[in-house]
Amino acid sequence: MTRITGDKLLDSLFDGVYFVDTERRITYWNAAAERISGYPKEKMLGRRCADNLLRHIDPLGCELCLEGCPLSATMQDGNLREASVFLHHAMGHRVPVSVRTSPVRDDNGQIIGAVEIFSDNSGSLQILHEYEKLKQDAYLDALTNVGNRRYGEMTLSTRIFEMHNHTIPFGVLFLDIDHFKNFNDRYGHKTGDDVLVMVAKSISYSLRKMDVVARWGGEEFIVILPGATGVIVQSVSDRIRILIEQSFILVEENRLNVTVSIGATMSLEIDSAESIVSRADRLMYLAKSRGRNQIAYDGG
Repeated sequence: MTRITGDKLLDSLFDGVYFVDTERRITYWNAAAERISGYPKEKMLGRRCADNLLRHIDPLGCELCLEGCPLSATMQDGNLREASVFLHHAMGHRVPVSVRTSPVRDDNGQIIGAVEIFSDNSGSLQILHEYEKLKQDAYLDALTNVGNRRYGEMTLSTRIFEMHNHTIPFGVLFLDIDHFKNFNDRYGHKTGDDVLVMVAKSISYSLRKMDVVARWGGEEFIVILPGATGVIVQSVSDRIRILIEQSFILVEENRLNVTVSIGATMSLEIDSAESIVSRADRLMYLAKSRGRNQIAYDGG
């Protein structure tokens, strides 16, 4: 009979698993943890979980690795914990995950570390499937792997038709990366491309299943929110802004991050695709005039 070791069992799990000691140094990192986070085991073992790597944040953007870390709290009181957080992917974007933490005890019952189990909460398989279909239909942006402008325009036309014929409202967000030209000039186009990918993925993982993101051109993106209310438009806008602000790429161990300005609006009965995009675009520039890393929303 073939004997299966504990490591092989953990590596066969769909969920990410890692162990830390009392100093929060990572002592074990399974295959699913590599897949979900993008960080290979060789890079993680021996590192502290807060060392510019996973940097969990909550939905409000608070860095839990610095304050409110579930692993630390579990090691202090021995209680199990569950939370929904966003981890930092190796490519820079944020991935929503569900985490569960448990203490690890020695034979005398003393806590000698903790284990965290985390599950991808983004519906990433569905996202990848949808993007693969876009690719086949020539609707995929080659760099960022989200919808291209053609796909954005097609989706807008569909939403306008539904609004005029079935009174189904929708929201539109127009996003522009702040000071992107300066960033590109300073760090080079390769790093600029990495930032565009990071922003696109952070937007994708912020959305509901029916929502659409497309690269409109350059550093501009459009998000279309079918059937949204004003509350949903503002909530999604806030989540996108926070997640991008808290995302970063590492260049020679230096954290590089950007922010976005967002124009957000609701559809009107008299809208065309051109008018609603123009209104969201004007609101985006209003957000920039207010200091950038802002959301300007008019309610339609």
